[in-house]
Amino acid sequence: MSSPLTSHVLDTAIGRPARGIAVIVERRNGDTWGLLARGVTNDDGRVPNLLAEGALDAGTYRVTFLTGPYLEAQGGTAFYPHVEIVFRVDAPDEHYHIPLLLSPYGYSTYRGS
Repeated sequence: MSSPLTSHVLDTAIGRPARGIAVIVERRNGDTWGLLARGVTNDDGRVPNLLAEGALDAGTYRVTFLTGPYLEAQGGTAFYPHVEIVFRVDAPDEHYHIPLLLSPYGYSTYRGS
């Protein structure tokens, strides 16, 4: 079984995976967000088995990366103390990969494979 949602955090300032970042996954339910999963990035910057197979339905989701503690531990300031990525799932049978490229004063994301 593999998670239908995966993520990978890379620290572009040092060119390495970002270890120890807390990750929260939520699904939008009307005007509120419901918690689906929590995890922490491993030595490769990934959170394995974030969700159980079949756990995604069509809808809007949010992945929040708590970047502040990680950035401060690297000796910098946390200009972005957290990063929220909101995305839509239109085809629940597909795999969704949400990578985060992080640096002290910027970040980017895309739909990966």
